[in-house]
Amino acid sequence: MPSHLPADRPAAPAAERGTLDTLISQTRRLRGGVDAVRRVAAPEDDDVVADPQRRWQRALCDLAVHQLDDVGQQLDQLRDGLPPEPSTVAYAPVPVAPPEAERAAPCRAGSAEWNLLTDEVEWSSELYTIFDRTSGEGPLSLDELPTWLFPDDQLWMMEAVTDCLVDGKPIDGEFRIVRQDSSVRTLHMVAEPVLGSDGSTVSMWAVLRDVSELRRSERAVRETRDSLQHQRHIARTEHRLAVELQEAVLPPWRGSLRFPHGDARTTGTLDLAAHYLPSATSALIGGDWYDALELPDGGTLLTVGDLTGHGVEATSGMAMLLGAVRGMAVAGVMPGALMGHLNQLLDAAVQPALGSALCCHYEPRTRTLTWAQAGHPAPLLYRSGAGRPLPLPEGVLLGATSGAVYGERTEQLLPGDLLVLHTDGLAPRSADVDAEEQSGATRLLGLAPRFAAARTARECVRAVIEEFGDTEREDDACALVARVCA
Repeated sequence: MPSHLPADRPAAPAAERGTLDTLISQTRRLRGGVDAVRRVAAPEDDDVVADPQRRWQRALCDLAVHQLDDVGQQLDQLRDGLPPEPSTVAYAPVPVAPPEAERAAPCRAGSAEWNLLTDEVEWSSELYTIFDRTSGEGPLSLDELPTWLFPDDQLWMMEAVTDCLVDGKPIDGEFRIVRQDSSVRTLHMVAEPVLGSDGSTVSMWAVLRDVSELRRSERAVRETRDSLQHQRHIARTEHRLAVELQEAVLPPWRGSLRFPHGDARTTGTLDLAAHYLPSATSALIGGDWYDALELPDGGTLLTVGDLTGHGVEATSGMAMLLGAVRGMAVAGVMPGALMGHLNQLLDAAVQPALGSALCCHYEPRTRTLTWAQAGHPAPLLYRSGAGRPLPLPEGVLLGATSGAVYGERTEQLLPGDLLVLHTDGLAPRSADVDAEEQSGATRLLGLAPRFAAARTARECVRAVIEEFGDTEREDDACALVARVCA
């Protein structure tokens, strides 16, 4: 019976060959471009393994490369045409096995025909490579083919072949085979019945394509995408928890506060306002805090601080420290001793961390400010239109060393004085020699004329926001303003 496959390799018309050659060249150039993108965007290094987003980028590039390789091989076959068939003989033909070098090379598509009248099977040489069979072993019959498949795919294959041969339904599907070397390959099969003159099926012709690399790349894309989405979901959840914890702990000030309350005759009342400034990305919720609290002895606690780290761990640590500050201040512990207890608390914590802090005890009757610090910027005092940092007492970072001693300093405030407490993330860090000129403290001191013209602490905070609100900060920051009322 004449084969469904053409007996001779057709010669492509010149115009068609020119178009195919152009497509092949374009495909190769595109493949090279994608490969260049892969080397730049997702190089093979340890960072790719650690970063889910870069793993996903790498998987996408690999998939695109495999697809373009597949398209290139198909265009090559389309240009070259089918290989010549062996001479028709009375027995099942035995194709010549390709050389070992060719069998080791990538091969993605081959053709086959199963003759129902003569039981002959014709395989192209590519199928021997795909199935890892030799010419001596010969092609697989339709009865033998399902035995190479995964058990889950065998029923589909038998039903698909039966429907094709009996009902004339074409086949278009994929299955997995286990080769003799125990490797698993995924094949895509497109098959159709060949009808005789009486309309009955005389053979089944098929093209089988090895899509293992494509499917492996697609799985890698799905897995890395799912990993990336999972990581982003975790990051969003942690960010939301950190924000909620921060909002629950920090005072929800919407305007100025006055301490102490309810006694208009008390001199030295403080007009208070504060603001939290997030980092430039707004995703890095840190451990910065501010607080003002009226104490049982009639004094006022003023504090700002910064715990290292970001996310839920930093905000939960900040909540612990701020709670300790409030509890000890209410119990009457003065700033120097309070810092020592905070250092001991952080030093004994399960998760090691460092923190800076500033605590002030303000006595309104005498307008006396007693304060201590742990590796923190000094308070800024503004008087008569000029500002200056207060002299620093002794104090190292919280958690830096066990048994640290923290000194205290006292400052006598006057009516109209303005005090600014801040954390060190207000201005972006710089490696420039003159970076000190652009530090947060220096820029805050430059706001002295605006502070002098302000009528309330809230107006002063607004000036701070205008100065630092658009800054590309690497970290979050806080600023607290206390104005001594006349």
